[in-house]
Amino acid sequence: MELTKEEQAALNGEMGESLKTAYRILVATGEATNAEKLVPIQWAHLSGVNYNTIGDSGEEFLSMLSKDAKVKVKTTLNPMGFDIDNVSKYNLDQNFIEKQQSIRDSYIRMGVDPTFSCTPYEIYDLPEKNTQVSFAESNAAIYANSLGNLKTNKESAFSALASALTGKSPYSDLRKENTESSTTIRMKLENPNEMDFGLLGFFAGKVADTSVSISGVAKPDKRSCKSLCAGMGTSGTCAKFDFVDEENNDSEKVDFGKEEMNNIFDELNSTESGDVITLGSPQLGLDELSDLSSMLKGRAFTKNCMIFCPRPIQNQARKLGYTNEIEKAGGEILSDCCTCLTPLINKDETDAVTTNSVKAAYYLKNSTGVDVNLKSLSKIVEEDTK
Repeated sequence: MELTKEEQAALNGEMGESLKTAYRILVATGEATNAEKLVPIQWAHLSGVNYNTIGDSGEEFLSMLSKDAKVKVKTTLNPMGFDIDNVSKYNLDQNFIEKQQSIRDSYIRMGVDPTFSCTPYEIYDLPEKNTQVSFAESNAAIYANSLGNLKTNKESAFSALASALTGKSPYSDLRKENTESSTTIRMKLENPNEMDFGLLGFFAGKVADTSVSISGVAKPDKRSCKSLCAGMGTSGTCAKFDFVDEENNDSEKVDFGKEEMNNIFDELNSTESGDVITLGSPQLGLDELSDLSSMLKGRAFTKNCMIFCPRPIQNQARKLGYTNEIEKAGGEILSDCCTCLTPLINKDETDAVTTNSVKAAYYLKNSTGVDVNLKSLSKIVEEDTK
């Protein structure tokens, strides 16, 4: 891979150990993806935040790196393991709390914006079309490529961090201009809801390569688009989709109808009822909180309901009064964390969770061992409130 003199000098260690490490990661990534060069990026979004995910070695690495490393571009951050405002309610292990706070502090020392959100595209305005970014969170990367007209590969925690520290990323795969999909999925469901789009995304992640076209459906609302992105990012390497009216004759055609949907549903759904409801994987945006507030007017949850959203979104929702009906209905609004991989939900205290999120269903079942009752938001409001 061709490097500039400045990039080569940094790789040789002439600009310090932190940049040397970052450029080594980028060069290794670039060589593995046949990139001919590095290109500037304007925004990095980092994963590798939750202590449950990165463990002691990750915490120690970040602590060491943050002694002298600083990000060079706008950098946002994925959710961590808890909401500091509510952590006392959950009897969390003190070691977890301390290690999670250490991870948070390391990122802040490096100049990272502590957004703790998997939906940075709902906190900040997106840059202009075709801007190069480096997003590690899978739903955010897919959203950026497919709906935000940006360019990013589905980055790892390491490659996105290296891009944040250098302002560069390997020029490969979806960063290039012409990336035609080799697979077209033909949507055969009528009037799909947000959960159906999540199941479609999960299916697409299994059958498609790096990008996929979807025919037979008009562009859905934002909630369904987010669900599609999250499902797709969970099950495979696919990092871009587009809605098409005319199918590419050269692409492989795959149908997604009731049979395919039911197969994915059966793979993820393991129980008919949950002890706890979780909403927000990806975290809910302002419009979704507004809609939920309207749906809950005059109703109350019959079980605990945890609702995850970014802190800036929660603050806006409070000012606009959207949180009043939600909390009156018994919903607990949490920020800085997410359904996936949080110690707030564990097998020792929770047998099963009800959720409308395909992504949450996958991680709860496969990483936490908690059973999942998967159903749409409208059904949750209909069946789990009174």
